[in-house]
Amino acid sequence: MTYAYDEDYLPHAQKNLGHMVDFAVNTCKYTINDFFDMFLASNVCKQIENGNPAYIAGKTGCELAREVIREIKGEELSEEDVMYLDKSPEYWTGYVLAFYAWLKNYKLRYILNAVSVEKIVFMYDTLHEADLSKFADAMDKNISLFYVQTALARYREALGLSQAELADRSGIGIRIIQSYEQRNRDINKAKSETVVRLANVLNCSPADLLDNLTAPSQT
Repeated sequence: MTYAYDEDYLPHAQKNLGHMVDFAVNTCKYTINDFFDMFLASNVCKQIENGNPAYIAGKTGCELAREVIREIKGEELSEEDVMYLDKSPEYWTGYVLAFYAWLKNYKLRYILNAVSVEKIVFMYDTLHEADLSKFADAMDKNISLFYVQTALARYREALGLSQAELADRSGIGIRIIQSYEQRNRDINKAKSETVVRLANVLNCSPADLLDNLTAPSQT
């Protein structure tokens, strides 16, 4: 899989998103839903998703929050920068979201379209001391339930092709196609050649078949 940014930047992304949410909610008193609505609509979110080091590692979480509010509301926050030593549920929410978005190469809007930020905060009590893989497993289940049909299946059915016909035209085994459509295999981890061959038959770009593009808000 090709990630938006190198793993070396991951700790910076986790810490800064954690501090950003913590500062916005616990210092500036925005509700977590209101702040995330603004964040997801902001250039800050786009820059982080695109792996811009200036946003991932070059700014503090407080600076990120200030930029979001400035862009979306046209206001300057008057509160002084605070990064708490005690990690709140809100900090943890930003921290684990950054990890999961990097791990799966999903857009943040795609994740939060399926699993509300309030639900992620609710996971804090049971998962904040667990390995991050446990959080990832829980998110995988939620997302697979929300996005029932994969992009691969949608594009195939839109052209009126059976799985066998797609296999014949692409040269990709029918069992492999079935496993991608059933999410037994992660198409995001498929060989580039495999995705390109499927996309050529389905008259779409390879990126269109990746799971981070299946949500309507990602198109």
